Amino acid sequence: MTSPDRALAGADRAAGAVFALLVAACFAAFFVTQRLKHTPTLVQRFELTPFFSPTPAGHVKREAISFKLAHADEVTVTIVDSTGSDVATLLRDRFVTRYKQFSLRWNGRLGVAHGFTFVGTAAGRSVLLPSNHGPLAPAGEYRVRVSLRGQRRAVLSPRSFTLVRR
Repeated sequence: MTSPDRALAGADRAAGAVFALLVAACFAAFFVTQRLKHTPTLVQRFELTPFFSPTPAGHVKREAISFKLAHADEVTVTIVDSTGSDVATLLRDRFVTRYKQFSLRWNGRLGVAHGFTFVGTAAGRSVLLPSNHGPLAPAGEYRVRVSLRGQRRAVLSPRSFTLVRR
């Protein structure tokens, strides 16, 4: 075998090895993707009121927020504006059990909540009412961020809601 023939044979073996590695990587990526697809998300069933108006003339005075956790954890619930800045902290390091819908309401006021009360709904659900006493937040789009202390992760609500001031 001449020197150029050996070089071509070596290149063919290298190309075959690279191809085999790419095929193996594709199969591995497929199985990882399937596993991730079937892993439950950290925060599930986010439910939000599409819009609310905390003013005296407003029909819906509090934003209804609820969610479920895949794993029990201590959570901090924060309202963020369209730029991602914190507007209000409704709850800090509160233990929430897994697989139980957790509900709370935001009164549209800025700042950190100083205490809260629980009320019952007609459906028998318990709702947490944080006490935020700052000025009313400006009209606009907002989202909810749930920070999970034990997992060192934060999840932003997939949808936003609108605060309307009339």
